[in-house]
This record gives sequence, structure tokens and C-alpha cells, in this order.
Amino acid sequence: MPGLREYQEKFLRHLRSGAADPLEPWLSEQPGFSVYRNTVMTGCVDALAANYPTIRELVGVDCFNEAAAAFAGKFPPSSGALADYGEDFATFLSSLHAVAELAYLPAVAALDRCWTEAHFAADAPILAPADLAGLTPEALGRARFVLHPATRWRTFDAMPIYTIWRRHRERLALDDDLHWRGESALVTRPTSAVAWTALARPAAYFLSSCASGHPFARAMDDAVASDSADDASWLPALIHAGAFTRLECKQ
Repeated sequence: MPGLREYQEKFLRHLRSGAADPLEPWLSEQPGFSVYRNTVMTGCVDALAANYPTIRELVGVDCFNEAAAAFAGKFPPSSGALADYGEDFATFLSSLHAVAELAYLPAVAALDRCWTEAHFAADAPILAPADLAGLTPEALGRARFVLHPATRWRTFDAMPIYTIWRRHRERLALDDDLHWRGESALVTRPTSAVAWTALARPAAYFLSSCASGHPFARAMDDAVASDSADDASWLPALIHAGAFTRLECKQ
């Protein structure tokens, strides 16, 4: 019989692959082992289905379960908590031959992941418009807008990913015309429920700049550089959506 570490490594290898090792019949031939392995695999597939419901609807239950099982075989959970399992599932889908024709699928999965991350993010206060009152233009320019822990956003350059995702999440009509153009989206959880909204492209650049720690003036410059005709009407909408938790004002 092997030592404990070797036993654990072989046990995990068998759980992932399901392949019998002729050198280790003491493990693979145990009557309860296949039951345990199937239970673990089912748990992984069910967790992925819960975390990627839009993908499951788009490809169907059978195709999804097959893809989820393949993912679980390569990327087993790192802990017993499966609530946020599947961080790399979107990347995995981009390499999966069975869904290669659905070029939009990994991007839709990325928005499903944004929802999960927003759902499990830490609670935090929300920046209110009143928090900006009294700031001089110079002070505002130096201030740093700190993102709320639940704030997530994505920009999709060529496909209406947000519209596809939103129609499934909100049970909207799926046969309405799609304008095949790029979109940006915000997903966050300012209170108890995850919320989402479309983003103007400059707003996405503004968020990315804020996430990099840049002050307001620099973040606005980055937003304007993405669209010189933009009028920044999206900024109040970002604040109202709860995208920020506070201001850090530098003297």
C-alpha cells in the first residue's frame, strides 16, 4: 500500500480522469469509488450549471453537461465550496471544438462569471452624488473614484454580447433583431441583488482607468480618448448604479 501523500495523489487522479490504473486495483476496484467519483463530478457539473445558466440555455442541457464534465476533468475544484466554481470556464469554452461555431459563447460566459463574482463580492457602502458636493474642480480632478467590490464590466468590440446575455437573463424575446455591433456592460451589486446595465464605451474606459488607480482627471482623459464626441452623460449613471464605494481625495 502507498503512503498517505501518494494515496491522495492517485485518488485525485482517478477522480479527475475516471481511468483505471492496472497497477492500483486496490483503488479503482473499490465498490464505492465509482459512486464517489460520479457524485463529485455531478457536483461540479451542477455548480457550473448554476454559475453559467445563460450558456446552459444557449447550448442545451446535454451539450452543456458534456462540456462541464470535460472542464471538471481538467480543472477540479480547489476547495469544497463550489458556489463560485468555474473561474476559467469561459476560456475553456474558447478551446472546445464542440462549440467552436458559437463564437460569442466565451464572451457570454464572461458575463455569467461577472454575475457570480458580483453576487459573492464583499458588501460596501455606495458613493452618493452628495459625496461630490463641495469639491472644487481641482479637488475633483485629483480625487480617485474607488470601485465598489462588486463592480464588474466588460467591453465586446464586435458582437452584441450584452444584448444576448440580457435577453436570456430577463426572459425577453429571443427572436428580436440583433444589431451586430460591439457593446459594453456593467454588472454590480450595490445592495442585496445583482444588477446590470449597458455601458457607453467611454464609461468602460473610465472604469478601467479608475481600477488602475488613476485620479478622476486622468480617468476622464482616458474616457474621452476612446470617443472624442462623448459628453460624459454616463458619469451620473455610473454613480447611480453603485459602481463606486467612495472617493479618495488627495491634497
